[in-house]
Amino acid sequence: MVIIHDTNTSEKHGEATFLKKLDLNLFLVFDTIYTERNLTQAAKSLAITQPAVSNALCRLRRMFNDELFVRTSKGMLPTPIADGIAQNISTALGMLNASVLEREEFSPASAQRTYHFSMTDLAEALILPRLFPYFEQQAPHLALQSYYTKRHELIRHLSRGELDFAIDVPLIEDTQVSHESLIRDEYVCAMRPDHPLASDPLTLDSYLAMRHIHVSSRRKGLGQVDMSLLKVQGERRIQLRVQHYRVAAEVVSGTDLVLTVPRFLASQYSLSLRPLPFEVPPLDLHLYWHRQSDSDPSHRWLRESLLTLFRQ
Repeated sequence: MVIIHDTNTSEKHGEATFLKKLDLNLFLVFDTIYTERNLTQAAKSLAITQPAVSNALCRLRRMFNDELFVRTSKGMLPTPIADGIAQNISTALGMLNASVLEREEFSPASAQRTYHFSMTDLAEALILPRLFPYFEQQAPHLALQSYYTKRHELIRHLSRGELDFAIDVPLIEDTQVSHESLIRDEYVCAMRPDHPLASDPLTLDSYLAMRHIHVSSRRKGLGQVDMSLLKVQGERRIQLRVQHYRVAAEVVSGTDLVLTVPRFLASQYSLSLRPLPFEVPPLDLHLYWHRQSDSDPSHRWLRESLLTLFRQ
C-alpha cells in the first residue's frame, strides 16, 4: 500500500488534512492503460482479466474524481487529468523497479540472456557486424534477436518488455522512452574500383547518368536521396530495387551499377567511395529504450557498450 498525504483540500471540503490509502496495483493498471489505450490489451499485458482491469479503472475514477480515460474509435484516450499525472506515475513505478534492479549484479562474461531489438535492414547492416565480435569477447553467452517493429507500435512493445531497444531515426517523441544519438553518417556514392567512371570527377550530371540500385522494403516510393535530388530538379535512373543493403553491395561489386549509402556501411566493402555532388541530410539513428529500464544493469551495460562502439 502507498499512503499519499493530501493537504490541499481543506477549503473545498472543510477538512484540514486527510489520508488516502492507494493500492499500488492501481497505479500499475493506470500506467498500462495509458500505454495500451485499450482495456483488453492492458489485461493481456498485466496477465489479469478484463473485468479486473475495468474494476481497477472504476476505483481510479472514484479516487481522482475524473473519467481518466474516455472510450473513442481510436481507443481509450486519456483526459487532461490523466495526461497530467501519467508521467509522475510512470516515474514512480520506474523508481520502484530500479530500486530492485540496482540490487542485482550483472557480469557480462557469465550473463545469459537474449536482447530483443527493433531494427531496419540498414541498422542491422551497420550495427551487428561490429556488435557481435564485441559480444564474443566480452559477453559470449548473450544472444540478440532483431526484427522490425512499426514505429507506431514501438512504445507498446517497449513498455511490455517485448522489446529491449529500438534503433530508428529521431521521430519518436514520448515521455515514456529515453534515447541517445547512436550513428550520424554522411551518404556517399559507392561503385566497384574498376568502374568505367571510377577515375572521373563525379558531377551531378554524371551521377544522374549512372545506373542506380535503390534499397527499400517498400514496393514504391522515394528515399532520402531521391527527395534531396528533387530539390535540385534531378532524378536518378534506378535499374534495380532490392530490400537488403548487403545484397545491393554484392551486386555493385560485380556490375556497373552504383549504390548511394552511408559511408560507414560502404566502407565495409572493397568499393570506391565518392562524395555526392549534391546535399543529402546525414543518416541519423538513435537508440531508444523504455524509461523503466534505465537502471536495469544489463540494459545499462549494453547501452553504454553500443554508445562506446559507435561514437569512436
